[in-house]
Amino acid sequence: MQPSATPSGTPAAPRYDERLTAPRSWWLITVLVAVSGGLVLLPLGPVPMLGGLIAAGALAAAAVSSYGSARIRVVADSLVAGDARIPLPALGEPEVLEPEEARAWRSHKADPRAFMLLRSYVPTAVRVPVTDPADPTPYLYLSTRDPQGLIAALDAVRDR
Repeated sequence: MQPSATPSGTPAAPRYDERLTAPRSWWLITVLVAVSGGLVLLPLGPVPMLGGLIAAGALAAAAVSSYGSARIRVVADSLVAGDARIPLPALGEPEVLEPEEARAWRSHKADPRAFMLLRSYVPTAVRVPVTDPADPTPYLYLSTRDPQGLIAALDAVRDR
């Protein structure tokens, strides 16, 4: 976390910034996909095998990297989660979801209208009600490795 000082009118630095990176095991799977791509083309010779290894590895790495590039940030008076930017006055009181409760909210308790920045490999989450009556979204479900830090950042910006 960084302080949100704005000397001379520059944009505020993020008070909270988290990138939901893919777990290491997914990168191991990426290596295995690359090896598989090479093995599939092995009967055609060493050059096609090398091309298959590189192509399969690059595609798998791009897929894992893009999925793991989701970010949650608290900047100025907004919560930025993935592609969504929500003004803090439109949000209610956030709630920490421990692993059991988070699993319930991403399965049988989930509302299809909710905005979910969901990463199943992150066990904890924060649920934030949307209080704006013009918005049909009932709540935000945000997978986060630091739910206390996210809530503290939201509270710090609100209390300013």
